[in-house]
Amino acid sequence: MTWTLFVLPAAALLLGLPIFLLLLLAVLVTLSMFTTLPPTMLHQTLFGSISSYTLLAIPFFLFAGELMGRGGISRRILEWVLALVGRTPGAIGLVTVGTSGVYGAISGSSPATVASIAPQMYPQMLRAGYGASFSLGLINAGAAVSIVLPPSINFILYGAVAEQSIVDLFTAGILPGILMLLSLGLAVVVYAMRRKVSEGGSFSWSNLARTTRSASWSLLMPIVILGAIYGGFATPTEAAGLACVYAVVVTVLIHREMTWNEVLAVAGRSAVLTAQIMIIVEAAGVYSWLLTISGLQQALASFVGGLNVSPWMVLLAINVLLLLVGCFLDPTSAVLTLAPLLLPIAMELGVNPVHFGVIMTANLSIGMYTPPFGLNIFVTQASVNTTTSQIYRGVIPFALLQISVLLLITYIPWFSTVLLK
Repeated sequence: MTWTLFVLPAAALLLGLPIFLLLLLAVLVTLSMFTTLPPTMLHQTLFGSISSYTLLAIPFFLFAGELMGRGGISRRILEWVLALVGRTPGAIGLVTVGTSGVYGAISGSSPATVASIAPQMYPQMLRAGYGASFSLGLINAGAAVSIVLPPSINFILYGAVAEQSIVDLFTAGILPGILMLLSLGLAVVVYAMRRKVSEGGSFSWSNLARTTRSASWSLLMPIVILGAIYGGFATPTEAAGLACVYAVVVTVLIHREMTWNEVLAVAGRSAVLTAQIMIIVEAAGVYSWLLTISGLQQALASFVGGLNVSPWMVLLAINVLLLLVGCFLDPTSAVLTLAPLLLPIAMELGVNPVHFGVIMTANLSIGMYTPPFGLNIFVTQASVNTTTSQIYRGVIPFALLQISVLLLITYIPWFSTVLLK
C-alpha cells in the first residue's frame, strides 16, 4: 500500500499531472488493490471534504482581494505608507514591505499582493537606485508574508484539516508575521545605507493628512475585518463576507473606480479560482481519509516517537521537508496533503498544533518565492515583464534571511502562543 500512496503520486508529479489528479489516482489505485470498501465511500468523502462552514471564507477573501487590487484600495494604501516614511533610509523599500503587510492583512493572499504591488513599486525602486534583483527579491518576500498574517487563507485550510480554531491560528500568526516583515525592513535599511540610496519625498504633515484622507476607507478595512473577528462580533467566515460587502461599497460607491459590470467580472474570476482550490481540497480530503483508515499516520507518528532522537532534530527535518516541498507545490496543496501526515508526528513530540500550523505556513510562505516553481516568481514575471533568472538571483538572499527567522519561530513557541488566551 505504501507505494500506491507515496511512490505513485510522486511519480505522477514528476510527469506533470495536476495535484488533484495525482491524489485521486493514488486513492483509486489503493482502494481497488488493497481494500474492499464500496466505491460510494469515495463520493461521500469527496463531497464531505468541502462540506465545511469554515471553507466558505475562502471565496469571500479571494473576491475581496481581487476588488482591492482593481478598485484603488491597494494604490491608496501604498501612497499613505510612502507619505508616512518620508526620507527614512530605504524609504521606497520600506514602503514595499509596509504595503505588503497592510495588504496582506486584508486579502490573505500572496499572489494577489504581488500582482497589486509589483507593477507600482518595481519601477519606483529602480528609479530610486535599488538593483533590479534586490527589488524583485524584496517584492516577492514581502508579499509572501501575506499568508502568515491574518486573515490567511492557508490558516483557514489548515484549521479545517487539523480541526483547530481559525481565530487561534490567526492570532498565532500575528507576531511571526511581524517578525518576518521586520527582518525585511532591516535588510532594506542596511542595503540603502551601504549603497547610499537616497529616495522618497520629504515628510510633511499636510501630505500625510491628504493621503490619510484619501486612504481612510482603505485603512479601515483591516480594522473592520480583524476587529469583527477578535471582538467576537463575527466568525472568520462572516468577517470574510463582511469584507466583500465593504470592498464593493468602497470601490463602487465611494471611490467610484469600478462599475457593477466590472464587479461581476471580478466575481467570475474569483469563482474560477475558488473552484481550482476546492477541487484540490476534495482530493486532499480523500487522500487524508485513506491515510487515516490505513493507520499509516499513527504508525509513522509512533515510529518517530520511538526513535532515540531529540525533538529539535525531528522539527529540523520537517522544516527541511517543507522547504523542499514548497519549491514545487503551492501552499494550498502542501497544507492539504502534508498537514494530516505531519501533524500527528508534531503532536507526538509535544508541539502545540496551533504552533505547528504557524511553522507550516511560515515554511510554505518561503516556498512561494523559492526556485524553481515558487508561485510568486511567475506572478512577478507576468506583472513586471522580467526574466525568471533575474528573479531567481534576487529571491535567494531573502529566502536565506527568512529561513533564519523561521528557525526562531520553530524553536521559540512564544512567538506563536503568547497572544493566545
